[in-house]
Amino acid sequence: MSEAAANFDFRLSLPRLPKSVPRSGVSEQARLALRQLLGDTDRRFAEAFAAIDRDRYDAATSELIRARSRAVERIVAHVWIACVGESEMLALFAAGGFGREEMFPYSDVDLLVLSVPKPEPAALRAVESFFTCLWDIGLKPGHAVRTLAECRELAGTDAVIYTSLLDARLLLGSTSLADEFARLMHDETLWPPAQYFAAKRAEEEQRRAKFNDTAYNLEPNLKDGPGGLRALQLILWFGKRLFDAPTLEALVARGMLSADEAAAVEAARARLQHIRYALHLAAGRPEERLLFDYQRLLAERLGYTDEHARNLGVEQFMQSFFRAAIVVARLNEQFLQRCEEALDADSASAVPQRLSIDFVSLGGRLDCDPPDLLLRRPAALIDLFRVWVEHPEIKGLRADLVSRINEALTKIGRDLAFDDGVNAAFARLLRKGAPAVDALIRLNRYGVLAQYLPAFGKVVGRMQYDLFHVYTVDEHTMRVLRNVARFADADKSREFALAHQLFERLAKPELLILAALFHDIAKGRGGDHSELGEKDAREFGAALGLSAADIDLVAWLVRWHLHMSVTAQRQDINDPDVVHRFAATVEDSERLDYLYLLTCADIAGTSAKLWNSWKDKLLADLYTSARYALRGGLERPPHVPERVREAQAQAYEALAELGLSAQSIGRIWSDFPEETFLRFKPSLIAWQTAGIANASDAKAPLVLVDPQGPRGGSEVFVYAADRDGLFAAVTAVFERMRLSVLDARIVTSKSGMGMDNFLVLDANSRTLDSGTVQRLRSTLEETLRQDPYPVSVGAQRPLSRLRHFHIPTRIEFRDDAQSARTQLALVCSDRPGLLAAVAQVFRARKLRVHDARIATFGERVEDFFQLTDEYNRMLDADACKVLREALIERLAAPSVTNTQTVETYVIS
Repeated sequence: MSEAAANFDFRLSLPRLPKSVPRSGVSEQARLALRQLLGDTDRRFAEAFAAIDRDRYDAATSELIRARSRAVERIVAHVWIACVGESEMLALFAAGGFGREEMFPYSDVDLLVLSVPKPEPAALRAVESFFTCLWDIGLKPGHAVRTLAECRELAGTDAVIYTSLLDARLLLGSTSLADEFARLMHDETLWPPAQYFAAKRAEEEQRRAKFNDTAYNLEPNLKDGPGGLRALQLILWFGKRLFDAPTLEALVARGMLSADEAAAVEAARARLQHIRYALHLAAGRPEERLLFDYQRLLAERLGYTDEHARNLGVEQFMQSFFRAAIVVARLNEQFLQRCEEALDADSASAVPQRLSIDFVSLGGRLDCDPPDLLLRRPAALIDLFRVWVEHPEIKGLRADLVSRINEALTKIGRDLAFDDGVNAAFARLLRKGAPAVDALIRLNRYGVLAQYLPAFGKVVGRMQYDLFHVYTVDEHTMRVLRNVARFADADKSREFALAHQLFERLAKPELLILAALFHDIAKGRGGDHSELGEKDAREFGAALGLSAADIDLVAWLVRWHLHMSVTAQRQDINDPDVVHRFAATVEDSERLDYLYLLTCADIAGTSAKLWNSWKDKLLADLYTSARYALRGGLERPPHVPERVREAQAQAYEALAELGLSAQSIGRIWSDFPEETFLRFKPSLIAWQTAGIANASDAKAPLVLVDPQGPRGGSEVFVYAADRDGLFAAVTAVFERMRLSVLDARIVTSKSGMGMDNFLVLDANSRTLDSGTVQRLRSTLEETLRQDPYPVSVGAQRPLSRLRHFHIPTRIEFRDDAQSARTQLALVCSDRPGLLAAVAQVFRARKLRVHDARIATFGERVEDFFQLTDEYNRMLDADACKVLREALIERLAAPSVTNTQTVETYVIS
């Protein structure tokens, strides 16, 4: 407290009033005097408030609030005596905040007049005169006149009314009525504890929903918003009704709060009260919302100054509020859990259910075993949230476990980031993919994340003073993570054109989650938060033991997380140069997939109103154009040797479990080109290798079919001599069996064996059943034994659902001097028989297919082929022209297409 505030005697601020004459009334002159006195008193309080130091506001503000309550109480008592006098028929109670002695500059003066069943008419007229006088002098009372029977009836049907009566305290009037009122409020049949808890809990959930279930809205409500003063008061209401413990000290004595938690509640309450007092003074009315109109003004009045352009005084002030609100919300939730547990009669006799070596379920709530586990093994602070995710039937944490979490954070929280075991536990959690998001959100809710990641702790409650960012940085980050988790569910991600499809094919979803966690972690420090965050991500990735390639990917995503959004919304993505520059920055399709997903999650997590169908199409169009550019030869995957080694290590581990020897694996892999380990997932490499190793006849064609492949379709692997027509023969079989090819990856081994992998579905877009698998395998094997390979197919009618989608056909040729091949790029609408038709054109023109990258994205086909003539030479201009005309003619056939626009490009 400042010297000026310390010298202000709050007791002297109470109004000096002449003794009231009972039932004499209040004259007009006296009313003017009372109004003047009230104004003078409030001005003195405002001066005293302005003199309070920013860092020593707690006791001073609380005393100021109580002093104003006592000042108002003296004025109310003076008017009551003058209008009503002493009466055995009436009792005057202070209710609400007035009853709790919490009067802010513009707080309502809530009053209850308790009456005998049939008061004299003169007494009622006196009460009416009393309330009129209070209005006249500027107090604006909220009031009610009721009998005890009416109080019981109303309170018994409405928990809100009952709660308001819990705060009531006698000011003046009949002590016998006051005694009867006290007995009424202690009546066990009036809102039994369990019913009262359920009603107020439901009311609290409705209030949270009204405020979007977050305390982090950038124009928060100090009183009723989540983490506001109402949430604090709920603790005291439950303490009073459920445990006969009306104060924080009493709750500590009952074991419902720890001393540290009670101190945290007091500190948060002091902060919120201090801000609310300042807000009332700034607004000149009972304003409870921290609107942008007042935030800068309050920051200046409370002594906050700009540190730099990225850490304004107003942002520091709002962070102080949000951090207090976070404490309130967290402690409120924990206290409600304890109440629920205390009211659960079955929990005391529940038998522990062992979930893991360290954790048990007790009454449906998670607990650790032994009790001191978190201090003995800090990694358990992370593991407990992983176990919680693994057991969705768990409805919460045991109250004792929450207390032990808080104790562990107090004692060892600063050391968590340097504990190898904790880092390993966090890495295990991330590898769970989308389910890890729920655990991260809970880690944040219980304060573990901010302790484990000090950089994240710095942005807890961090706001940005603009109209674009609706949430604080930490809340925005949690919402981005929730969006990432949504991408794993096809139904929940329908508003995003490509999200689920791309998420399903991510090699390591945990890297996207990690990038989402770090993308804004450096905000408010000064400088470019993307560059600073990149450094944080690298350091943390190293601490987790990630590979250099994985660290680079996460760090790159953090560094460039705004690039796709900025390019799509601020540049002309129809300009090939714009797309080329964007694709050149991205460098490879894997990064593009991750960046697209992070961008969608980031935009949608900034504001519920920010994501729309226009942005969805814009990003999808840029993604499609960039993917095409990358697949057309711009792609330059980083860390090739390391990625090859990593894929080999993972595949080797799987093969070793199958019993394959290192010698056998090495012999087979010596024939695999490097691109095998770049283009196929380790699980597919292991599957292909095992199939080759176990083949009974090394010279016979090999066909493997996995009906339930890891990519959501049926995987087909063909291993046969790479003679002319191999590709056309295989696709012809698919066409005759009415199978749809979603993806194809064509590789030729060093010894000249075709290693072709296809992802297929049946005509009903389902994976293959056992009968179809058997027919497909036998048909392909029979086909591949023939020389030359047969390539004939029958005509098919186009699917009716494809009539509604039209992708203009695009044909491009590009010479690759390094490989001495010609690349053909084909983009068009998907339709039955397309791939087989294209393969037939190649075969008819005596062209050799050395590589193919075939992919279907919804109704859009993007196929890339590496071609030579029959003498392994690049195609000249005439050959390209003839091939183009042949493709146009074949694609125009009724069996494979409708009439289409065709664009042709020849690039030397």
